[in-house]
Amino acid sequence: MKRGRRALITEEDRRLWEQVRRSATPLRPEPPPEVAAATPAPPPVALPKAPAPPKPRAAAKAPRPATPPAKPKPPPAPPVGGFDRKTVTRLSRGTVAIDARIDLHGMTQEAAHHRLLRFLEASRADGGRIVLVITGKGAPAEPGLGGSGRGVLRRAVPEWLRSAPFRLLVSGYENAGRRHGGEGALYVRLRRKGAN
Repeated sequence: MKRGRRALITEEDRRLWEQVRRSATPLRPEPPPEVAAATPAPPPVALPKAPAPPKPRAAAKAPRPATPPAKPKPPPAPPVGGFDRKTVTRLSRGTVAIDARIDLHGMTQEAAHHRLLRFLEASRADGGRIVLVITGKGAPAEPGLGGSGRGVLRRAVPEWLRSAPFRLLVSGYENAGRRHGGEGALYVRLRRKGAN
């Protein structure tokens, strides 16, 4: 058989088909021809609507990273003159007790810095409120070297007391009275425990 031509149904094919049709049991019995003509055709059944295609979801937003809690700000630098005049006078006269003292003069800056920090931590832990830090006045300048050459620690200690690790410990400082070393020493007021 050539392509493109329709196959013809032979008489034998029709007979076979008729035989199969008669032997088959219909799923629904057909009504007799007179009933079929009198019965109106059933109304077309409405098919349920296909569900609407899902709306495209917006790209999921990445969750915001949790904001870390803000670090507590260190207390402000202790002020020079963190003592009232009355307290300084009483300290100078010896009517107010000094809780502890440390003598730094003769040390290198590195050793003095380390020792002072440890001393202040220990004094505060022991409940101390006012301590005496002796820095020394420094040696006189040698001729021809330039600069004053006096009191490296005397100049450095106040800067240290205003720096971050010391701020947590110190609430104020003041030059000591003559009896305790004058310009070569400082009265240092410690912060109360838990008052950072």
